[in-house]
Amino acid sequence: MKRVTGSLIGVLLLMTGLNAFVLGKYGEFKFEKLHENIYVMHGPVTEPNKENEGFMNNPAVIEGKNGLIIVDPGGNYNIGEKVLSEIENVSKKPILAIFNTHKHGDHWFANKAIAEKYPKAVIYADEHMIAEAKAGEAEKWYNILDRMTGNLKGTKEFAYPTRALKMGDKIEVDSEIFVVRHPKTAHTDTDLLIEHVNSNTLFLGDNVMRGRFGAFDSTSSVFGNRKLLEEIMAEPEMKMYVPGHGQSGRRKETVEPYLAYLKVITEEIAKAYEDEVEPYEVADKVKARLEAYKAWDGIEHTLGRHLDKVYAEIEAMDE
Repeated sequence: MKRVTGSLIGVLLLMTGLNAFVLGKYGEFKFEKLHENIYVMHGPVTEPNKENEGFMNNPAVIEGKNGLIIVDPGGNYNIGEKVLSEIENVSKKPILAIFNTHKHGDHWFANKAIAEKYPKAVIYADEHMIAEAKAGEAEKWYNILDRMTGNLKGTKEFAYPTRALKMGDKIEVDSEIFVVRHPKTAHTDTDLLIEHVNSNTLFLGDNVMRGRFGAFDSTSSVFGNRKLLEEIMAEPEMKMYVPGHGQSGRRKETVEPYLAYLKVITEEIAKAYEDEVEPYEVADKVKARLEAYKAWDGIEHTLGRHLDKVYAEIEAMDE
């Protein structure tokens, strides 16, 4: 009897391991409870690669009385299925709505997995995000993520957001109240910051990252991003801040470090521009000021691009 029981336990343990969301050296991923009804799964703070299968963002769950609201479910269909499985470990309630914070596919391609199971779920995003995604941004990001991860094959159909939002919109879903903010241009030109009023939590999207730097594309503004974060730092503090990548926390832990980084690169490049010095010529000096960020993912290959971006913005403002 003991032998049978031991075998059964072994089988159960094996089944548990098979169902767990595990990504190689990055370990196991589950939703962490940040508030009585707020849960966040903090993804790896690395760029998309084969081992993380393209999972790198912070999917979030807000549990209402009758259903769930999701923020940024993840970067592809296959990851979406795993995230969905972990969501069901939090609650078996149906998913009523999804918020997408911006157009980059590593945050919203997993919409498809959720929409297949919950076709009535409303998917919210900035009005410009929906237009840009359909005009080619989704296709571009699919090709980027598939090349880097090899995990998107066969999942090229996109579940686009279905409800457009704009600055100041207030949405109520299952008695959970959300207010959205749309900066004209920050991390992209399609960003939404989502305030969950009930818990006093702010979902920042990629306007804040912690532990990694990410990228600024042609629609981004480093100066706009800095201005946005300065405004957030000047406001009454909220209880919790959830960045697009990296650990959630209080404002000093999340917003302040990324803002400090943006201040360093904008100040140094503004001075370089004034002195008629190229960005690469001050890169070592800038890096010396960023000693506290040396462990952040991507600093070696990202810093130079960020400096060039800042320089280009200053040139454009000076025209």
